[in-house]
Formats: sequence, structure tokens, C-alpha cells
Amino acid sequence: MNEIPLIIGAGLAVIGVGIGIGQVGKGAMEAIGRQPDAQAKIQTTALILAALIEGIGFAALFAVR
Repeated sequence: MNEIPLIIGAGLAVIGVGIGIGQVGKGAMEAIGRQPDAQAKIQTTALILAALIEGIGFAALFAVR
């Protein structure tokens, strides 16, 4: 019975990570559309941000246990 809140919390963490990475991707695509010359720099920054968001998600999942 004590596992249900943990499972719900982990699910919410995963949903939050998915939304965050989606927002990073959306912003990167819009920025590349506005400034195609800066594509490499924008793509690198977006990849780093997505990795950081993913790391926060993993930390949240491991903190639940």
C-alpha cells in the first residue's frame, strides 16, 4: 500500500521530464528556424539542456526509492 504514492510520484517525474525535453526541442527548432546559421550552437545547447533535464529526472526517480 505504501508503494502507490511512490509509483505516482515516479510517473509524475517522468511526465515532467518528457514535457521539459519537449519544450527544449520546441525552442531549439524555433530558434533554428529563425537563425539557420546558428544551428550548430543551438543544437549543442539544446542537447546539453536535454541531458541535464534527463539527469534531474533520473535523480527524482532514484530519490523515490
